[in-house]
Amino acid sequence: MTRQLSIYVKNLSEYIEIPRGETLGEIGRRLAGRLGFEPVCALVNNKNEDLWFELYHPKQVEFQPLTTASATRVYTRSLCMLLYRAVTRCYPGARLRIEHTISGGYYCRLDGAGTVDESTAETLTAEMRLLVARDLPFEPHECLTADAIEIFRSQGLDDKVELLETTRELYTRYYSLDGICDSYYGPLVQSTRWLSVFALRPYHEGLLLLGYDRGNPSEVSHEVRQEKMFKAFVDYLRFNSIVGVRNVGELNRMVEHGMASQLISLAEALHEKIIAGISDDIARRYRDGGARVVLVAGPSSSGKTTTTKRLAIQLMTNLLKPQIISLDNYFINRENTPRDEDGDYDYESLYALDLKQFNDDLNAIIAGEEVELPTYNFELGCRQYKGDMIHLDEGSVLLIEGIHGLNPELTAAIDENMKYRVYVSALTTLSIDDHNWIPTSDNRLLRRIIRDARYRGTSPEESIRRWPSVRRGEEKWIFPFQENADATFNSSLLFELGVMKEYAEALLKTVPNDVPEYAEAYRLRKFLSYFAAIGDANIPPTSLLREFLGGSSFKY
Repeated sequence: MTRQLSIYVKNLSEYIEIPRGETLGEIGRRLAGRLGFEPVCALVNNKNEDLWFELYHPKQVEFQPLTTASATRVYTRSLCMLLYRAVTRCYPGARLRIEHTISGGYYCRLDGAGTVDESTAETLTAEMRLLVARDLPFEPHECLTADAIEIFRSQGLDDKVELLETTRELYTRYYSLDGICDSYYGPLVQSTRWLSVFALRPYHEGLLLLGYDRGNPSEVSHEVRQEKMFKAFVDYLRFNSIVGVRNVGELNRMVEHGMASQLISLAEALHEKIIAGISDDIARRYRDGGARVVLVAGPSSSGKTTTTKRLAIQLMTNLLKPQIISLDNYFINRENTPRDEDGDYDYESLYALDLKQFNDDLNAIIAGEEVELPTYNFELGCRQYKGDMIHLDEGSVLLIEGIHGLNPELTAAIDENMKYRVYVSALTTLSIDDHNWIPTSDNRLLRRIIRDARYRGTSPEESIRRWPSVRRGEEKWIFPFQENADATFNSSLLFELGVMKEYAEALLKTVPNDVPEYAEAYRLRKFLSYFAAIGDANIPPTSLLREFLGGSSFKY
């Protein structure tokens, strides 16, 4: 049998011969001069693999530099394991919880280590630097899940034990580093030497872990204070703790014990309570002479539309008359829409809207005039007028829904006292386990894939392809203004990923494995495999999740 193997290296657009069984790391180091970078990981037949991966059959290989999303995730996961190892050395018995993304980094709690302060950050940073200097390997292993459970139980990782006991997989893949073990839902770097760019800083009661800047991987990412977002996270984390569902293992246990319907009722009640509180605040400001214009903003698939409709109902209970305008109806004609860096239409740009017409209409409405509102025909890509008239009566409140509501330029001509701003985002507070958080962007992407397939005829492949452009637009046009909000509404629901599991998995399986989008589809399927499925029968028709799944009592 021949010892040589032919693989196609996509970066070079050519086949190369390699020894059978050679690792991606060995190949990548040999090709680094031709690639122009040293790879962090590689897509093998469009599946992300670590550099320990051995090749025994013909494959397509695309090596990934630090600037790619795949490599960033690999780096970040590895950095978390590096921090975990440092914690076990410096604070034996302490529990590390990596809870969520905030302020450009990852918020970490350290329970059982006393007061967490600058000294804590310095101690852990010094230990992490030593581990990096030692160039220690992140070694992959695979064993029976029953054996992995015992390994994690011996390390006190009870959250990981519960996760593995409820996912019921026969085998489990994990990594070891300098005598400790951990598991992640994706590959890690080959050794600690990769992890030289990071920072660890005190942040509220915990620590903020910062990785590298995607635009300049030699520099630490910039910290951006997000106090209102942090408070929204903390409030929901308290709710999760009271309910007893802080991670996927605990969620799966509730499903096993037939308590999913109770969880749905609790989560929906919390949404209603928060929306009612925002309505009460608007009503108070209205009576004081302000808050005539309520701007509801947020990123793609955050649930702005349903939030606006439910807020309108609550405002009526406060004896106000809400009238709704969607910013989407002020899109300029498609041929005039700005393009993004990939040449696609940039619907996230503020200048995809007809700002002059919007402000002219808004000023006329506030002045008491009757105005005909436009409708945007997404099929034809143009604005139309169909006789939809609006006029504000005594006690009327204007609700304006759209991604740019918090951008001061949108309503520059309106007095600040007249405005009340609501920011909506799916701030996922459920963790897979203590060391694996659930990215908010993944939650929104799954919502978008389901909604676009159901209502817009868009394939999952196309939704995934467009997502990086959407995310770039959000970073530029939405996220810089989120702290302008008067109120922040977390639209995530504790149970929703269990409900979306079957909807999303069926769609993701349709993505062919010979397209680049397969890598993301495969990653999302792996992520969803941790969740026990939850049926949607008990989800009320007014639920925000119905905006994406269908069956809503609201008209969209």
